[in-house]
Amino acid sequence: MRFILDEGRLIPEVLAKTKDQAAKPISRIDFMSSIPLHPEFHYSPELLSFLEGKQLLLEELPFPLDLIQAHYEHGYLAYEKGIMKTKHGWRCMRCGNEEHHFFASFPCARCQTVCTYCRKCIMMGRVSTCTPLVVSRFSFPQDRYLSPLSWNGTLSEGQQRAADAVEDAVVHNGELLVWAVCGAGKTEVLFPGIARALEMGKRVCIATPRTDVVRELFPRLKQAFPSVPLIALYGGSDDRGKFAPLVISTTHQLLRFSRAFDVMVIDEVDAFPYSVEPMLEYAAAKARKEASSLIYLTATPHPAWQKEIKRGKRKAVTIPARYHGFPLPVPSFEWCGNWRRQLKHRRLPRNVIAWAQSHIKTAKQAFLFVPHIDVLEQVVCILKQLDQRIEGVHAEDPQRAEKVQAFRDGRIPLLVTTTILERGVTVPNIDVAVLGAEDDIFTESALVQIAGRVGRSAQYPSGDVRFFHYGKTREMVAAKRQMERMNKEATERGLLKTP
Repeated sequence: MRFILDEGRLIPEVLAKTKDQAAKPISRIDFMSSIPLHPEFHYSPELLSFLEGKQLLLEELPFPLDLIQAHYEHGYLAYEKGIMKTKHGWRCMRCGNEEHHFFASFPCARCQTVCTYCRKCIMMGRVSTCTPLVVSRFSFPQDRYLSPLSWNGTLSEGQQRAADAVEDAVVHNGELLVWAVCGAGKTEVLFPGIARALEMGKRVCIATPRTDVVRELFPRLKQAFPSVPLIALYGGSDDRGKFAPLVISTTHQLLRFSRAFDVMVIDEVDAFPYSVEPMLEYAAAKARKEASSLIYLTATPHPAWQKEIKRGKRKAVTIPARYHGFPLPVPSFEWCGNWRRQLKHRRLPRNVIAWAQSHIKTAKQAFLFVPHIDVLEQVVCILKQLDQRIEGVHAEDPQRAEKVQAFRDGRIPLLVTTTILERGVTVPNIDVAVLGAEDDIFTESALVQIAGRVGRSAQYPSGDVRFFHYGKTREMVAAKRQMERMNKEATERGLLKTP
């Protein structure tokens, strides 16, 4: 699209009464005046509620261009540049990308020039040099909810301390890291803070890197806050285009928001892709209001964050014990020799075979984590000789969901998996082993999460965690020390049950 600049105001070329040779893509217009809000204008509540707190492409707005333009001319919304020229190249104003190799050019029929677009966030719709981003400059008054929390559970002492810190951050627009061990019940820790935010008329977003977590959290939050409008945002969600005081979203969907939320909660801040993609951190920052609170949740903070916590440079609260009050199962290290060489001869180390046979005999389910898909396929082929019910699963497996459900149902005795199942799957009574724990893919974070699959249930609070290896690594040692440190802190704080 091209715009005509008329006394500081933008007019889409298609709406101009006469053709103007000065029409330009928005990225080439240097000065755009801010139009004051005209309170007597009869605005469209549907348009403004659809756009509130968002930053959208014109094609994402299901409204006619002349209606959008009328709201722009009366100060109720603004056109912003989608791609901005910088000293060193380009900058995408939706995702923050400035990397040269993530921009490409093409002859554009809309602006009749060679147009540059951002490939980094192309999955959300194309942003180019002739693309305006539309933002609202009007906010509706926010409802306040009286006692919105309808949850009859009780928090443990460790959870309550963290919940108090979260609530304080909400009230004072603070930043907080909640470092909670796997299975500590961190979702419930958020409930009092969310309730307080809703009572104050604040908007809350819980963002997570993974779609399956959004789907899992939605019914739990709906049950806890039954009187509050709640939406879930992910690729293909029916709630896209809606807005509510309580939002659960993948971090990718935050790219569509701008200055929308008073409380931003980033769950699993250490998880892929958020942990390795600066674009998603940019999206979360852009989606927050200037005065807002930021709360991180993780069981495995980055080592740099752990150092900042130790030095008092990052405000944090720890929950070193699970809700049921039993200690974390600590992994044991077991040397298994050159397992890769044995795999080439279609064999597994004796102690790994013995471990598998023991679980088949006792009918206790177990995960066996392996570093890569090619290893998984070889290991499954060998273990099927022990029991044909044994299966393997990985990210590209089309039967992934069915196999995980079969494992939950007890129809698969042992599931061989890549790190795809290091998070998000809870089975009450299982053991866990890692084959090749020395592999680079098994970071401290990954190993802590893997160990965290064991002992999550109050009925089965213990279990065996075993790291089979061909040489101990710093990551293995750090993971074990982290769990031992949490158990020690839990003991010192009196959070563990005494025998």
